[in-house]
Amino acid sequence: MTLEILYQDEWLIAVNKPSGWLVHRSWLDRDEKVVVMQTVRDQIGQHVFTVHRLDRPTSGVLLMGLSSEAGRLLSQQFEQHQIQKRYHAIVRGWLTDAATLDYPLVEELDKIADKFSRDDKEPQPAVTDYRGVATTEMPVATSKFPTTRYSLVELLPKTGRKHQLRRHLSHLRHPIIGDSKHGDLRQNRSAAEHFGCNRLMLHASELSLTHPFTGEPLTLRAGLDDVWMQALSHFGWLGQLPENERVEFISGNVQDEQQAQ
Repeated sequence: MTLEILYQDEWLIAVNKPSGWLVHRSWLDRDEKVVVMQTVRDQIGQHVFTVHRLDRPTSGVLLMGLSSEAGRLLSQQFEQHQIQKRYHAIVRGWLTDAATLDYPLVEELDKIADKFSRDDKEPQPAVTDYRGVATTEMPVATSKFPTTRYSLVELLPKTGRKHQLRRHLSHLRHPIIGDSKHGDLRQNRSAAEHFGCNRLMLHASELSLTHPFTGEPLTLRAGLDDVWMQALSHFGWLGQLPENERVEFISGNVQDEQQAQ
């Protein structure tokens, strides 16, 4: 598979990471063949250097350096919070306000990878700006309710803790649809069955930074995949994310089309 390159010059490259892809191999996933770093390396014929990560089920902008120096300078910008990250998510319920959530998080440890790590660390600062973009109420019964409510949310993380956005939205009682660890399993099943949301509905829409070599401002945006576009169509939200929506997407209700055949 060829990855969509969002930006490339002699120093940097950014791709649109698909949901389900690992950024790089680890000893936990030695046999995984779908890996962004190796795919980009083979695609452009040169080594790349990771500077940040996206969770495996998250899609969107992934920035890499084309030299160790570029990687170091970009990593510094991430560590010093000089890069603005914008995400979008579809969540359970109606989230309509705009606010800042300052809620420290205890570090999540993996049972295997972190088995020798201390599990008594103090909670780490974690801050997320969030804003409700759109809401809908669908005539589908989930749990004890005859209808199901969803919201489209914009997220601007100010810190970079593990699963920060997923955990913060769960804390707000608006878990991200498709989140198997911090979400609502009944809601996840319902959204997958009725609306095709069979993945974590979290997308890294945009990165804004200062180019480390030219000093120019640089904004990178990633288009939405078919699962996202179909969800926006189902929920009446087409046009809400104009900078990320794909113009070639043919809107329409898949269920209606199937019934018409």
